[in-house]
Amino acid sequence: MSILIDRYTRVLIQGATGSQARFDIKYCLEYGTKIVAGVTPGRGGEHVEGVPIFNTVDAAVRATGANASAIYVPARAVGEAIDEALDSGIGMLLSLAENVPRHDAARTVARVRRAGAHLVGFNTNGLISPGQCKMGGIGGDRTDAIYASGRIGVCSRSGGMSAEISYTLKQAGLGVSTAVSMGGDPIVGLRLVEVLRMFEADPETDASVIYAEPGGTHEAEVAEAVRSGQLRKPIVAIVVGVFQERYPRGASFGHVAAMIQSDADSASAKRQLLEQSGIKVATLLDEIPDLITRARS
Repeated sequence: MSILIDRYTRVLIQGATGSQARFDIKYCLEYGTKIVAGVTPGRGGEHVEGVPIFNTVDAAVRATGANASAIYVPARAVGEAIDEALDSGIGMLLSLAENVPRHDAARTVARVRRAGAHLVGFNTNGLISPGQCKMGGIGGDRTDAIYASGRIGVCSRSGGMSAEISYTLKQAGLGVSTAVSMGGDPIVGLRLVEVLRMFEADPETDASVIYAEPGGTHEAEVAEAVRSGQLRKPIVAIVVGVFQERYPRGASFGHVAAMIQSDADSASAKRQLLEQSGIKVATLLDEIPDLITRARS
């Protein structure tokens, strides 16, 4: 089993004729993802890697039954693109653009929630249920070499670290139910604790690994959910970014949201908070499989 996507997900690509979209479409199709349509206004009737292009999302959905959308449009066009997808009944959304304007992001996330839909991103490289479906650039052209199917959920604030964690699990003989690169912008659709609640409800996910970094309140929300008993399955965390504590506050490193503005934002504070809630925290990637194995026993 998996969360958010599976082998039956029918994906459309908004902005399908752009160079990055074309690249990702190729490798998603090779992986077995059912990409059934693309959308670029004014380019209807064309094809990308054999995928038909439509002028509107509504036309694409009516023709193909698409129920998920990966959105490859510039940051300032993201809100309008998601509005169009929601208006057409799309329930699973992935937005790759970085630095979506804050007002647009807040309004869009609120609308997604009102619609009962799910949004991964902004500033994500994708999500994958190994052996079933992937959306976005996650795994690139070496997906099978990185992601093995299994019973460990992965949620990371970094796309690259989703791969590193999943590969580390694979090397240890463990596999992934779903890996979610939740996005590195300050405002994102699904928050870390919400993804963990989905893993909690998934009968074929036994435990989870999370990647944490400075900035934001994601980790504090997870710690509170564990303390209150909302999350009972084992969780292992890896927290990075202690080096940022040597620099002036208010500077981002790597991701826009990776910014220390108060003591609680630091990697050291987050590590302590997670450990106090009962979550095992790894110092190195290689420690994760052993911590997971011990936690599941």
